[in-house]
Amino acid sequence: MKFLLLSYTPADAWDAASADVPSPEALEAFAAYQLFEEKLRASGEFVLSEGLGHPAVTTTVRRTGTGVVATDGPFAELKEVLASFAIIECSGIERAREIVAEMVAVLGEPMEIRPIMGDDFA
Repeated sequence: MKFLLLSYTPADAWDAASADVPSPEALEAFAAYQLFEEKLRASGEFVLSEGLGHPAVTTTVRRTGTGVVATDGPFAELKEVLASFAIIECSGIERAREIVAEMVAVLGEPMEIRPIMGDDFA
């Protein structure tokens, strides 16, 4: 099964990580994640991982009573932001939980696991 892993980070940490000169903590977390990603590649469970743009450059598209409207930027004060995502393919939810538990232990930030609907979705 494939799973989408959503990684959240405190907004101030995200700002620090995306600065022209990332903080030592941000560089350390990135290095730790790269090592973990290498482990998943070796096991064949890694599919894809990408960081996301800053929430200030986000666009939301909604259907309204007058049509479809696109709006820019965040509208709520965010304490945590969706910072990145990864896709893994593993035997099932228990294995996905094991993988994510290890990532959260290393990075210290919450993650969400969502099954990806596909032919093998149960």
